[in-house]
Amino acid sequence: MKSICPNLKLFDKKVLVLGLSKSGISAAKYLSGVGADVYLTESREPKDGDDIKIAELENLGVKVEMGGHSDEFIKDSYIAVTSPGIPPKSEIMQRLKDANVKVISEIELAYSQTGVPFVAITGTNGKTTTTALTAHILSSEYKAEPCGNYGKPPCDLLEDDIDFFVCECSSFQLEYSNAFQPQISVFTNFTPDHIDWHNGLENYFKAKAKIFLSPQAPAFSVLNAKDERLLDFAKESAGTVFLFDANCGDNCSYIEDGAIYFKRDGKAEKIIELSDCPLIGNHNYQNVMCAIIVSKLEGISNENIKSSIMSFKVPEHRLEKFAQVSGTVFYNDSKATNPEASLVAINSFDNEDVVLIAGGRDKNTDLAEFCDAVKKHIKTVILIGEATQRFEENLKNSGFENVIKEETMESAIDKSIELNPDVVLLSPACASFDMFSGYEERGRVFKQYVLSKIS
Repeated sequence: MKSICPNLKLFDKKVLVLGLSKSGISAAKYLSGVGADVYLTESREPKDGDDIKIAELENLGVKVEMGGHSDEFIKDSYIAVTSPGIPPKSEIMQRLKDANVKVISEIELAYSQTGVPFVAITGTNGKTTTTALTAHILSSEYKAEPCGNYGKPPCDLLEDDIDFFVCECSSFQLEYSNAFQPQISVFTNFTPDHIDWHNGLENYFKAKAKIFLSPQAPAFSVLNAKDERLLDFAKESAGTVFLFDANCGDNCSYIEDGAIYFKRDGKAEKIIELSDCPLIGNHNYQNVMCAIIVSKLEGISNENIKSSIMSFKVPEHRLEKFAQVSGTVFYNDSKATNPEASLVAINSFDNEDVVLIAGGRDKNTDLAEFCDAVKKHIKTVILIGEATQRFEENLKNSGFENVIKEETMESAIDKSIELNPDVVLLSPACASFDMFSGYEERGRVFKQYVLSKIS
C-alpha cells in the first residue's frame, strides 16, 4: 500500500536537482515518477561509474549536465532540491537566491509527499547508532525504515508500505529543511563541528535546533540532559519534552542501579539491565535511552524493546567490535572524524591496556579534552596521516609520552599487534581524506587487514 499524500504538487513543474549524489539521484527518480520536468546539475566533471547513473536517469526523462551549473538549467525552476554537501555560501546557492528559486533538502521533499510520520534524529555524534537502534526496535511491531544520512534516502521509500521514517538528519540536510515537521525530534548532543560550512558555531546549532521550534514544532522533543547547551535549550523546545541520561522531571530516561529506566508522567519502569546491552560506553547508553524514549512514545512493549536491544548489531565503523587476535580485541570506530567523537570511544575503556590508532586530516579543533582522556584511558597512541605532528605535540605537551608514528594504516596495525595490548581502538579524531576516500574506506581497510592476520 502506498502512503502518498503530497502537499507539494510537482506534476508538470520544472524541478532542479543539485548534485549527482545518492540523495540527488533518489530525488530525481521520484520526481520523474510523479511527472515533474527534472533537471539534474552537477558541478564536477564525470568520473568512473557516472555514465551508468546518467544513462539510467536520462532513460527516465531526466536532463543531466556535468561540469557546471548552466543558466538554462536554473531558468524558470519551480523549486530546487539540493544534495547536502553544497554550502549556503556557494555560488550556485547565490544564483538560485538571485533567481528567486526556493531550495529544499531531499528529506523535505520526501516529507512533503507523504503522510507517514518522521522520527528525526540529529546531533553532532551518536546519530547513526540511535537511528539504527530506533528503527530496529520499532520494527518489532511496525514497519520502520532507517533513512536520511544513514540508510536509504527517504525518497526511495515513498512508494513502500511503512509506518515510520526513522531519519538521521545532518545539519547540512536541516539547513535546507524549513517546512519539515517530524512527529518526534531527537537531539543526541552538541559539540563544535562543520563550523566553516555553516559560517559559525551558532549557525550550526540553529540548523539543528529548528526541528524543535515553531513552526516546525514536533509533538515530542527528546534532548540530552547531560549536555548543558541542550538542557538549557529544552526550556524553549516545543511539544512534550523528554530528557535522557538523568532522572529529572516527570518525563525522562535514566540509569539507576545498573539498569535503564523510562519515566512518563512521573511513573517509572525498568526497561533493561546494562549488562544485557550489546553496546558499551556511556555514549552508547545515551543512544539506547533515546531509542527507548521514542519506542515507548510509539507504544512498543517493554518486552519487545528489551529483546530488540539485545539483538541489535552495532552499525559498521561506530565502536564496532569485530575481531580478536591472540587475546587482543579490535574496535573499528572510523566514524569518529573529530576529537569529540573519539572522546566517547576512549572514555568507554577503563583499567585496560589500550592502543589507540588516531590521525588523518586535521580539523584543527582544540585537543585539550582529547589529551586528558588519552592520559586516563590509553597506554599507547599510534599516529598516522597529516595530523601526526600537531597531535604528537599536543599529547607530549600534556604529559603523555607514549606516542608512536607510522606511515600507513597497515604498519600501524602491525605495530599495535606487536605491543600485544588488551584492546586496539581505531578512533582517528580526524577526517580521512588525506589517505582514504572516506571514513568507510578507512574502516574497511582497517578491518580487512586485521582479519587477514587471523586467516
